[in-house]
Amino acid sequence: MAQKLTKKQNIVQTIKFIVFSMGAGIIQTVSFTLFNEVFKLDYWKAYLPALVLSVLFNFTVNRKFTFKSAANVPLAMLKVAGYYCVFTPLSTWGGDALKAWLDVTFASTAEWNEYIVLALTMLLNLSTEFLFCRFVVYRNNINTNELGKKEQEKLSAKEK
Repeated sequence: MAQKLTKKQNIVQTIKFIVFSMGAGIIQTVSFTLFNEVFKLDYWKAYLPALVLSVLFNFTVNRKFTFKSAANVPLAMLKVAGYYCVFTPLSTWGGDALKAWLDVTFASTAEWNEYIVLALTMLLNLSTEFLFCRFVVYRNNINTNELGKKEQEKLSAKEK
C-alpha cells in the first residue's frame, strides 16, 4: 500500500535525491571527461559508460537513503533498467545530434559543446528519473527499510 508522506518528508526526499544525484553527476562528469579527453572517444562512446557508472551509484544510495526502501532489489533495478531502456537511446541519439548541431552552429566554442549537451542531458535525467523512481519504482515501498521504519515510528510518536 502506498504510504502518504508529509510535506516535509516530500521536500526532504526531493532534496536528498538532488544531492545524491549531484554525486552521481560528479561520477558521470569525471568519467565522461576521462573518456572524452584522455581516450578521445566519440560523444556517445564516452557518454554511455559514464551514464552506467552514474546510474549504479544513484540507484544504490537513493534506494537506501532517499526512498528508504526494502523493495525487492532485482525488481527495483529491473524497473530502473526499463526507464534507462527508454532514456538512454533517446539521450544518446539526441545528445549526439545536439552536439553535432552545436558544432556547426557555434564552431568557435566546439570544445565545450559536449559538456553543454552533457549538462542538459543530466538535468533532464535528474527530473525524469526522480519522478519515475518516486511514482513507479518505489511507489508502494517508501520508508520500508530500517531507516524508514524508524522515521515512521518517530512521526507516529509525535502524533500521539
